[in-house]
Amino acid sequence: MITEEQIKAAPESDYMNSEQLEFFKQLLFDLHDSTTARIEETKRLMASPPDLNDENDRASWEEQNSISLRILDREQKLLPKIKQSLERIRLGEYGYCLESGEPIGVPRLIARPTAEYCADVKALQETKEKFYRD
Repeated sequence: MITEEQIKAAPESDYMNSEQLEFFKQLLFDLHDSTTARIEETKRLMASPPDLNDENDRASWEEQNSISLRILDREQKLLPKIKQSLERIRLGEYGYCLESGEPIGVPRLIARPTAEYCADVKALQETKEKFYRD
């Protein structure tokens, strides 16, 4: 299978060829497995609170639990995105911006394999979100 270094060095004409798609498919499967494992581990740790008699220890544990819940929420939201990315590979749509149709780019996909938008479109979306939020 092609390596990350090879994929980064490949010419633009190789973009999302069968080797690259196989690379990203495996990357997404690995991401799914590691995300699922982190979710299960977090749930396991949260399900068995330690015996805490000291108020400071309890407050610290509750704060850590709150952080764990936020992380767990993010991880759980990632799983459907991984499945959507795998479906886009199956359909031959992976690696292309959902809005513009332009290539998302190998470096961006390596950093974020579930990326749905090219950097320009994503930046515009974030600017709009910030404008409407303020």
